[in-house]
Formats: sequence, C-alpha cells, structure tokens
Amino acid sequence: MTTPRKNSNISTGAAILILIFALLFFVLAIRFFYIQATGKADGEALAEIAQKQHTRTSKIEGQRGTIYDRNGEAIAQDTGAYTVVAILKESQSEDKDHPQHVVDPEKTAEKLAPLLKMDESKIDSMLTRGIKRGAFQVELGPGGRDIDNVLKQKIEKLNLPGITFLRDSKRFYPNGVFASSILGYAQKDDTGKIVGKMGIEKVFDKQLSEEDGYVKYEAAKNGIKLPDPKESIVAPKNGDSVTLTIDEKIQTFLEDAMTAAAKEYKPEELMATVVNPKTGEILAMSNRPSFDPNIRDITSYRNPFVENSYELGSTMKIFTLAAAIDAGVYNGEDRYQSGSYKVTKNSVPINDHNGGVGWGAITFNEGIQRSSNVAVAILANEKLGTDRLYKYLDKFGFMDKTGIDLPNEASSKLVTKYPRDRVTTAFGQASAFTPIQEIQAATAIANDGKMMKPYVIKQVVDETNKKTIKKTKPTVVGQPISKKAANETLDILETVVSSDDGTGKPYAIEGYDVAGKTGTAQIPGPTGGYLHGHGKNFISFMGFAPAKDPKLLVYVAVKNPTLTPQETGTAPLTAVFNPVMKNSLQYLGVEPEKTDEDGKKTEDKKVDSEITLKSYVNESVDSAVKDLKQKGLVPVVIGKGDTVESQSPTSDTIVTGQRVFIKTNGKATMPDLTGFSHRDVIRFSEFVNVRPSALENGYVVSQSIKAGDPLKAGTYLKVELETPKEFSSTLNKLKETEKSESDSKKDDKQLD
Repeated sequence: MTTPRKNSNISTGAAILILIFALLFFVLAIRFFYIQATGKADGEALAEIAQKQHTRTSKIEGQRGTIYDRNGEAIAQDTGAYTVVAILKESQSEDKDHPQHVVDPEKTAEKLAPLLKMDESKIDSMLTRGIKRGAFQVELGPGGRDIDNVLKQKIEKLNLPGITFLRDSKRFYPNGVFASSILGYAQKDDTGKIVGKMGIEKVFDKQLSEEDGYVKYEAAKNGIKLPDPKESIVAPKNGDSVTLTIDEKIQTFLEDAMTAAAKEYKPEELMATVVNPKTGEILAMSNRPSFDPNIRDITSYRNPFVENSYELGSTMKIFTLAAAIDAGVYNGEDRYQSGSYKVTKNSVPINDHNGGVGWGAITFNEGIQRSSNVAVAILANEKLGTDRLYKYLDKFGFMDKTGIDLPNEASSKLVTKYPRDRVTTAFGQASAFTPIQEIQAATAIANDGKMMKPYVIKQVVDETNKKTIKKTKPTVVGQPISKKAANETLDILETVVSSDDGTGKPYAIEGYDVAGKTGTAQIPGPTGGYLHGHGKNFISFMGFAPAKDPKLLVYVAVKNPTLTPQETGTAPLTAVFNPVMKNSLQYLGVEPEKTDEDGKKTEDKKVDSEITLKSYVNESVDSAVKDLKQKGLVPVVIGKGDTVESQSPTSDTIVTGQRVFIKTNGKATMPDLTGFSHRDVIRFSEFVNVRPSALENGYVVSQSIKAGDPLKAGTYLKVELETPKEFSSTLNKLKETEKSESDSKKDDKQLD
C-alpha cells in the first residue's frame, strides 16, 4: 500500500493565508504602536473624541434685568412660567388604568378650552393631527404658553391624562396697565430669548439683556454624571437693573383716575403726567388708550406725550404771558377791548371763545383769567412783537426736541408764513408742539425761571458687581425768564383758578392753592380746516401746586371726549387732575393749608418726603413701630414676638410714606391686609414667601388667611380687591356698621 501524496495546491494556499495573516498582524501592530505613540487616528486626537462622547453641557439661564420704580418696587421682571404640553404616544402608558397619554382628544379640548381661552375645535385639531402623524407630544399654544402657577394648578385639578407642563420663564408686569407707554414691553423672539420691543424695554434692551452660563461635566453613555466629574462652570450674567423716576403710588393714583375718566367719557385720547418741576423727574405718566404689557391688547403703542405734536391751545398763553412780564411790557391793570381783534387790515379776525362777543373793556389780568384770545394776541403782536415772542419760545425750548430718555420724540411744526399764524401761535393755534416740550417749558414757571430737562431714568446698575453704570442728575437746560417773572406769572395763574371769572375754577382743590391755565384747541380736520361739534377739541389743563412754591406739576389733556350737552370739556380733566394732585401732595407729605378763627391761612406743615430707612433688626418691636410711625411710615408687624428678626424694605432703602414690614422672632402670623394695594400684597407675599392669587388693580377687602392665623411659607393667599371708588364705599359702610354697633352698646349701658 502506497502513502498518499500531499496536495501541493493545499500547501500553497495555506502558506498564502499564513502570509496574509502575518501581514495583517504586522500592519495592526504598527497601527497600534502609532496610535499609542501619537494619540491620533486619521489625524484626529482620540482623547478629544472620547471627551466629546462623554462630555455633557447644561445651560444655566440668566435673568433679564428688573425695572424698578424710584422706591425699589419691581414693575417689570422675569418670572416663572409654564407651557402646557400634551403627551400623545400610547407607549408612555405602562398601566392602562392610569394612562399617561391623551386618551380622548375631544374631551381634553373641551376641558382645556375655557382655561386657555382658546377655541375648543382648535385644541382638538392640534391633538388629533399630532396623533395621526405619530408625534410624541405637542405644545398647546398660544394660549398654553407663559401661563402662571395659578392657572397651572387649575389645569392640574382637571386630572387630564397626558397633560403636563414645561418649566419656562416670561416677562411679567405685576401692575398690569401701569405706565405702559413708558415701560413698553418685552417678549420672546423665535429663539426663545426675551427681547425689548417698545419703551424702556426696547431703549435699554442691551443693558437689560442677560447672558446664559453653562456647566460642562463628564458623564457615562446614559448621561449620568460620573463620580468626581471634572466640571467647568461659566456663571450666567444677569441683565442690568433699571430704576425709573416713576413713583408706584403716584402712578397708581393716576392710572385709577384715568381708567374711570376713560370709561365715563370715552375719549379718542386721554393723557396725563405728574412731574417734579424742581428736578424734571417724571413721577407718573399715563395714556388712554393704553394696554397691559402682559397681554398687549391694543393696536396703537404710541406715547402721545413724546411722539405726537398738537396745537396745544390756551395753555400756551402761559409762556406768552411770562415772556411779556420778563420783557417788561406787561401791565395787568392796562385795559383793552375784548371780543375781536384783527392782526392786519385784511386778516380774518381773532375772536374770544364766547363767540367774539367778549366782556367789554377789561384789564389784561382779567383777560388772562377769562382766557381771552384777544388779550394774548395784543400782547404778542403789539406789546412783545412776534419776532421777540419767537425768541422767547426758542428759549422755552419749543424749537428743539427735549432729548427725554424715551424713544421716537417728535419735532415741532412751526407755522410762520402769515402774521396771523405767528400771533395765533401765541395762544396755541397754527403751530404744533409736543406735550413734553410744553411740560419742560412749564418747569421754568415753577422753578424760579430755571428750565429742567424731563427724564424717566434714575439709574442703571450692573447687578453682577452692583456697580452703577448710569445715574441721571437733574439738568438745567436754560433760564428763559427771570425768577421775578416766573413768580409773577404764577401769581396771575393762581387767580385763573381762584377768581370767580377764572376758567380754571373747576380745578380748585380744598386746602391747596393751585395755579394753572386751561386750554381748548380746535383739531385740524383730515381734509383741511378744523373739526366742529361739542367736544370736538383738544382740551387741556396745566396745573401747579402749591401755587407759591410748586412741588408738583400736573398736566392733563383730552381729545374728542364724549360729552352730554350739559357737560363741558373740563369734566374729564377735573376727574383726573383734582384727585391725582390732591392725593399726590398728601402722599408726599404736603399737608393742606389750615385757617385760624379769623379765616387767615396758617403755614403749610410739611414732612420729609423721602426717608432713608435704618435697620431695625434685633431692636424691640415696640421701639421699631414707634420710630416708623414718627417718620410718617406705616409699620406692619408679622408675628407675636418682641424682637425684630427681618424687615422689608431693607436698611438704606429710600422710602416715601409706605408700608414697612417687620417680622418678629417666633412664629409668623398673618396681618390684616384690608386696604393694601395690589402692589402692597405682592411686596408682602415676596417678603413672607407666600403665593398670592392673580391680582387686579385696587385695594384689599378680604383675605383667605385670617388676620392672626399662623403663616407658613409656600401657602396660597387669595385676596379680593376693589377699585378705589368701590373700596371707599365699602369703608364707609364698615364705619357706619361700627358706629351703629358702638351706639347700640352705649344704649345697652344706659339701659343697664
């Protein structure tokens, strides 16, 4: 038997395979040693690739800067918000008895629609379309975006399967309709960033804008942080804070009065402002129509004080009068013939407002009191001359923009072609100016001839390092008239209000001398000429108080109010001017004048309007309460302890006649909130960390947590508020009830 011979082909194949594997091993070995030596593969660092795969980045959100009123009250701020989300995937529900996805779109839409203020069919359509295309979830916008915690809880109580929430933030304006044309508004852009769109929010968008930070850390493939991770943190930069000259309380007085007047008289426009004439600070400014910056519910967002020019009417007579006095050509006892006056032989006559009938031959002082167009026309044309008048108007700032720190300031519109136009400009017709120009000019009348630039920005602070970036100081922009001329002008304007013949008589305020000037201007028609009809005018009043040394300047104007045949144009203006001026003076500590037994006025008693609060922490409650009351402040004690544990506002805060919260040692107890404004409730809630219900403007008449009950952080506080008018009525009823009960007790004692 012979031994079989090996197949030479098999041997050759085996050898080739061995050679190939040897080459592969050799190549891999070289590759391995190369990677080990260089740390790179295909030109990329392997360590960097590994780091990318295991490094996670988490955003740390910054906050947009807060806007404060002059006393440190937040009037625009970022706040927590929620977006309503519907989970649609059935796979999310492991337990059929407790579904975690939307089971019934129709029922879900029916329940959500009234809360989100959306059409039921729209919500149903969003849910149904999402389910059909296999979406995991859908957001229920726009009604489902930026909802607050109160609405979130209402939705949660519905127990709708699949409805959940995403945590977010939004821009919040706690006072609603409040200095809206000044604040403007901010809202999210397409990237989700909050951006200023109007007013201060827009002008100071760069300063208010935040920069998000982030944290980087190493994690396993499932995203969980590894033990001892190498973290790198870049802190967020919050936006700068902006403090305005606006005073929250004075602004509230103004908003309440404006709302009531607008509701009753339904004007095309209504505007008012409160100014400190010594500094130029705007303490309050409001317009109607207005809007709530939280919902932006009107079509026009213009600020007419700054962005519109008007034929301002007879309030312009203030400056013609002041110019004539300063130039030495005014003698109030000189007489002239009222009724009608021609500038040139062939010009259309200038008539007094009583149909050109006039009041016979009267003094110029009486002419100013009666707001005679003829008196001022003679002053402008014959006493001053229109060239000199226009030089004074230039000194008063009417030819240039004021440069106020608000956007879109309009320019003057001078009409000088004909001599009659130049003369009628002297009493507020023909030429048009902005109300803010007239307000700036009026500061010279109230401030010994020194004209102050109006402004609304008090300061801008970098909240990261607490460094003041910008601080506005009062600025004198001219002295158009002398101190003597300014004071003489005020004396005459005081008689416009106090005289029986004065057109300003309706603006008299008990206890305070008011100086001022009324104004009624015709409104140019759309096709030329002027509008005609009862109330078809631009009606205004510029008032100063106290007249001898004005602390406040209040200007109010109305365009095309709806009036009954018996009502005059002063009706909507007095509804705003009188309560706002009186309440603001009292709030600032300017007490009304008193008279002695002979009817003579005694001197005004004044208290400091601004107080720098000291620290009461660790002091006894009794001594803190006593000291606060002596300073004209209102202490609110929270708790039954005997030592002050904390306070709000904190020490070194400048306050003006407001409530000061002091928390005692021991358990916190609920105070009586009756009479608190909506802003007071917010301040209180922030201080004690409770959650208030949604608030409207007004004053508290009832509260869900009774006074004296224990107060726990995080609990919900529901309050009912009434408008100032309703609240006043409620207080009167309470006083009547208390008096009745007191009288009843007295009768019982007498019977005993």
